[in-house]
Amino acid sequence: MKQEVQDLTIRPATEADLPAILEIYNEAIVNSTATADEDPQNLEQRADWFRARQEAGYPVFVAEGAGAVIGWSALSAFRPHSGYRFTAEVSVYIAAGHRGRGIGARLLAALIDAARSRGLHTLVSVIDGSNMASVRLHRRFGFQLAGNVRQAYHKFGRWHDAVYLQLLLDPEEPGPGPAYGQVGDR
Repeated sequence: MKQEVQDLTIRPATEADLPAILEIYNEAIVNSTATADEDPQNLEQRADWFRARQEAGYPVFVAEGAGAVIGWSALSAFRPHSGYRFTAEVSVYIAAGHRGRGIGARLLAALIDAARSRGLHTLVSVIDGSNMASVRLHRRFGFQLAGNVRQAYHKFGRWHDAVYLQLLLDPEEPGPGPAYGQVGDR
């Protein structure tokens, strides 16, 4: 593992951070399967994305080290239906050259704290099935496998699985629902 970043600050993002957030996200679009997006975004699209999160009350954080934004994280609506209002989707992106240094863990911890403060019940992260570093990061924070959608998206000329991990922030009884194979069986 690379050495952790010293003097790392996790703070709420501002509009001034959007060029760096955009650069990190576009690098992930072009060079990884961390997102199913295939086309780089422009600053106006990222500004719309940021404003939508602000209006909905979802946090966006940045990791700043040595005066530069080197990672970001955000919560967003999991699904648009009102019944899902206590569930949010997690996004964590780290700049190339800074991955594996503990930045993702700090950003994820900030999101979990913010989700609890907001009164959310469930966090969901959708991860490329081959991204074991991200899976391990989420598992360290207690995320559990909730499902695997085989060949969910197509990027770089091949199919990719989408692994769903979830964290119950305040688990309630009665406990887990039916096993996946039993859903809908009568």
